[in-house]
Amino acid sequence: MTVVVVCAGGPASEIADLTAFSSEDTVFIGADRGALHLLENGIIPREAVGDFDSVTKNEYVRIEDAVLTVGQFQAEKDETDTELAMERALAYRPEHIILTGVTGGRLDHMESALQLLYRFQIKHAQILFSIRNLTNELSILTAGEHRLQSDERFPYISFFPFGGVVEGLTLTGFKYETVEARLEMGMTKFTSNEPLQEVCTISFHSGICLMVRSSDS
Repeated sequence: MTVVVVCAGGPASEIADLTAFSSEDTVFIGADRGALHLLENGIIPREAVGDFDSVTKNEYVRIEDAVLTVGQFQAEKDETDTELAMERALAYRPEHIILTGVTGGRLDHMESALQLLYRFQIKHAQILFSIRNLTNELSILTAGEHRLQSDERFPYISFFPFGGVVEGLTLTGFKYETVEARLEMGMTKFTSNEPLQEVCTISFHSGICLMVRSSDS
């Protein structure tokens, strides 16, 4: 399975454990300072894109010397650096695109990344998109049935409506199962569930669901 990891320039402490993705099938792309984060983790990204306004001249030279393909853009542009990197990720025809380096720090950047996650997932339904840091993974689920593999790194799973009502939520294989439930904006009822089976099932008839998998440590 081809995986693309897009690393943005958020706080270094918020970067996911990149060793889990260091395989021949993984492509790394750095967005602005995210390219430097990758280099400091011993990973040479396939590409680096952005306006690079968050790095010093010496840091940019380091990126330019190490990375084969560097796409530098003007600071005055419609797209964020992260969005440009996500667009480049699509060129590798991946099955999964993981976005990291977008949590912590500025909340507007976090919200922007969440909106990107939604837009890309809706537009490219054949690809799995997720945001990840050391203790969390966020995904957008569309109506239908989803089979979820248990992952000991993220023992808690929460569900929230994303921009509307979710109708007919059915959860099987979880500590707290439910049948044909309704999720409304502002509802916190489906926070901190736990999988009890190796493979759990999530299904709903309509709406968009934000799934958050988390760990306390």
